[in-house]
Amino acid sequence: MIVDIHSHINYDIFDENRDEVIERAKKAGVVKILASGSLKEANQKVLLLKNEIISASLGLYPLEVIELNEDQLQENLDFIKKNKNKVTAIGEIGLDFVSREYEKEQIKIFQRILEFSEKLKKPIVLHTRKAEKEVIEMLETMKIKNAVFHCFTGNFKLVNKIVDNGWSLSIPPIITYSEHFQIMADRVSINNILTETDAPYLSPFKDKINEPSYITYTINKISEIKKMDKLEVEKNIFMNFQKIFVKK
Repeated sequence: MIVDIHSHINYDIFDENRDEVIERAKKAGVVKILASGSLKEANQKVLLLKNEIISASLGLYPLEVIELNEDQLQENLDFIKKNKNKVTAIGEIGLDFVSREYEKEQIKIFQRILEFSEKLKKPIVLHTRKAEKEVIEMLETMKIKNAVFHCFTGNFKLVNKIVDNGWSLSIPPIITYSEHFQIMADRVSINNILTETDAPYLSPFKDKINEPSYITYTINKISEIKKMDKLEVEKNIFMNFQKIFVKK
């Protein structure tokens, strides 16, 4: 009943052993991997990978979208719209202010993407690096209810805002050594928690790339922190996944 709601299993680094990675995920109890694209080419690959365990999340990654001209941006939006019935979510989308050079341009494009996602009535998976406050404030002006903040590293006042708005946070396997995510798991209700890998990034092992089977380490740590049975944690997170991502 384990879910990975944000993975880049479409990346070339998995091309040589993707089948083995998926098989290890299945053996670990993973029932769903949400593969996340970034622009049209990556989104096309995500769609090609769809199967009984992999679902598609088509993205418009902020640091890549900012490089597009108007025609290219519209082409990417049109591609997602054309394939909306094959898509579980829109993501990852958001803002990235690791460099604030194009802050205004990013905000303008993100607003457009939010309005687009709202019209499609799809859940969204959000990237918020160094722009956590801005993303929350923009989302609060929309009517999007099914939103997941992936790998959220903002302060806990902002975490509380996310929860108060009824949105969710996904926790990666680095919770095994990250105090931030351990505190998040402790403070946030199990009803607002999901699990992700962001594979190949955020591995619990410093000498290995991340993969969906490692979600088990997240489950184990959440279980330990919340003093809940591991199966109970799995069930609750799976129900959260269904509530947000499974079409009613």
